[in-house]
Formats: sequence, structure tokens, C-alpha cells
Amino acid sequence: MAVAIALWSIVLKPGQKEVVQPAGDLRITNVALGDQLDDENARTSVKFTFSKPVQVDEDEEEEEEEETSLTSTILASLTPGKIEQANLNLVLEEDGDYLFEAVGKNTIYLTGNYIDQIPPDQPPYGEDDSELDDEEDDYDLREVSSDVEMDPEDIIEEDGRFEELEDSPEPEPESKKRQRADEADTAAEGTLSKAQKKKLKKLKTANGEAVPTGDEKPAPKEEKKEETTKQEGEKKEKGDKKKGKKPNLGEMKELDGGLKYQDAVVGTGKVAKPGSRVSMRYIGKLDNGKVFDSNTKGKPFDFNLGAGEVIKGWDLGIAGMQVGGQRLLVIPPKLAYGKKKMGNDIPPNSTLTFEVKLLNVK
Repeated sequence: MAVAIALWSIVLKPGQKEVVQPAGDLRITNVALGDQLDDENARTSVKFTFSKPVQVDEDEEEEEEEETSLTSTILASLTPGKIEQANLNLVLEEDGDYLFEAVGKNTIYLTGNYIDQIPPDQPPYGEDDSELDDEEDDYDLREVSSDVEMDPEDIIEEDGRFEELEDSPEPEPESKKRQRADEADTAAEGTLSKAQKKKLKKLKTANGEAVPTGDEKPAPKEEKKEETTKQEGEKKEKGDKKKGKKPNLGEMKELDGGLKYQDAVVGTGKVAKPGSRVSMRYIGKLDNGKVFDSNTKGKPFDFNLGAGEVIKGWDLGIAGMQVGGQRLLVIPPKLAYGKKKMGNDIPPNSTLTFEVKLLNVK
């Protein structure tokens, strides 16, 4: 995976030869005619010359340096009023020697960007993410997308979204309940020996209270009432958790261009602004609920906000978030990939839904 890190461009005047020695890996993406034409009918071509390695026999490899030969090709031919620009995907390796020439009567502009090669299974990180290690446990989204069939507006839930529910206790077998009841009856008759009384002190009845042995002092009625009230409160709290009541989400808002966003959690940290470098967790889904991309553990996804390194819907939708905030983004095709098909996962004209969480702002 190649990530754009800096812009690059050159101007080729008619008949001019330009030698390029890139300081890093460089990708040329566009060639276009200038804003002023010297000849409105003439065709102008971009000639590209580069060094092609020549294979050397193994016996001669140690004695002779690697030989090279020059190879020339035409990258594009532009004609005013017909074809005035063309898209390229030409990668020039660092420290190589490359020659460009405008063959014709018009000025040519070449545009591209320096790139950083990242393994396909890794996101583009920043240079120093060590400060995020201490926050990793606080922002683990491994449980965010267990319900991929849900409606996009129901995907994010506030604190309950990232909280595990307590397992309900297993019911007590009937055999143990009967055993405790029999021992309690025996204790009531006052025929227990010291050993039996000691054993009964370790047992509990079905409602969680100790089995009486006849030696206990009766508890004050007021304390028993307080204990009952406390138990009822705990049961109610657990019941609310098990019901999974959905928290009230923020209002769904819409920006110019059709981007919709909804805050599930408003952060309390630093605000993300254009020009900031932000660290994100995210889950991306299609309209049918299918997850096409995610980053929920490991290294967070870093990028420069507003620099065009991500789709426009991200640059617009993440601006204004605060560290710790969680947001739902519903991005229309024109702010995502438009009519393009992205790999095997994203069809043309797809509306994309992202659950995002802002971890850090630099």
C-alpha cells in the first residue's frame, strides 16, 4: 500500500529536456497541457527515458559492474480541444535518473506525489505512537461490530456499546436446595450436635442467607430492612444491564454535500482541526451491513486531517471531534469513491457508513 506524503510537479517547455532524480519514491499521476497554448492545433507528446538494467552472467558478476541501457517511451500525447490531460500511475524509484522531454509546440505539466510504501496488512502510522500505548486499553473497539446486520443508525451505542454485560448466575440445582431445607428443619428442632452446627454455619439457604443453628442472636429489624433494600437495588441494576437499554444518541446532522453524522460520545480532549495529525479506530460498512474494512486493535490508523490522504467524507466528518469522542458517519458516494469500484468489497456508487473513535490529536 502506497501513502502520499508530499506533492511534486514539473513544467516541460517545448523541446526542453528535464532530468529528474527523486529524493524518495515518486508516483506521477497526471500530465496536462498548460493554461496558455503556443499552437492550438499541434499535438505534443511526453517522451520518457530511463535506465534499464542489463543481465550479466554469474561468472562476470563479481568482476564487472552492472551494465545499463537507456529505454525511451511516450507517456502521453495531448492535442488541444481533444485530449488535454491524461491520468498516469508511474512510480519512479528513489535516487534513480529519469529524463522527460516535451516533443511538440506546447508546454506540458507533470504532477504527482512522493509516496511511502506500507505493507498491505498494516495501516499508515505516525513516526511515534508510543504515547498511545498507555491509552490502548481505554480505546479497544474489538466489540464494536458484533452486530453487522443492524441498521446504521443503531450501530453505535454510548457507554453500553463497549461494555460487557455481566453473566447471570447459574440456577442452583434442586438437589442442593432440598439438602439445605432438610438441614434447616433439623436445626430448628434443636437436636444438632456441635459438629453439625459448625457444618451448618458454612451452608446457605436458597435465598442466600445463613442456615440458623440456634446459637445466633436475632438481627435488628431495621438492619434487615436495609439489607433487603440493598439487594433489591442490586437486582434492578443488573436487570437494566441485561435489558441492554439503548442510550440516547446525539442528533443526526447533515453537512453540505450530503454527509450525515451523529455523535454517540462527545469527547473531552483536544479538538481535531484541519492540519492536525489524528489517530483513529474505525469500522466501515456498506448499506447491507457488510464490513469492508476495520481497525479495532493493534496500531491505530493515523493521517493528516484535511490533506486529502483519505476520502473527502472523512476529512469533513472527523473535523471538530474531540479526543475520546465516538461518531457515526454516513458518507454519500460523491464524498467517498463515487462511480469507482474499490477492489472486490466496495461496489460503484456505494454509500459508506463508518463508526469512528478519535484516540489522539497531534
